[in-house]
Amino acid sequence: MSVIVRLFLMLAAPIAALFVSRDALNFDVVQTIVAVILFTVAVAAVAFWPRRPAKPPSTEPR
Repeated sequence: MSVIVRLFLMLAAPIAALFVSRDALNFDVVQTIVAVILFTVAVAAVAFWPRRPAKPPSTEPR
């Protein structure tokens, strides 16, 4: 679980650095917000990923 959190925080750090200096006091807060947004987008992408429809039953007589 901590590996996933660290991955999202590592991805969020450069994005947060675009908006706030790394030396700013609120950098950790902005980084956490960006990580939560990235996590939300990842979960939404998995939830709405198109799935292959189930094969319909055959109507041919046996």
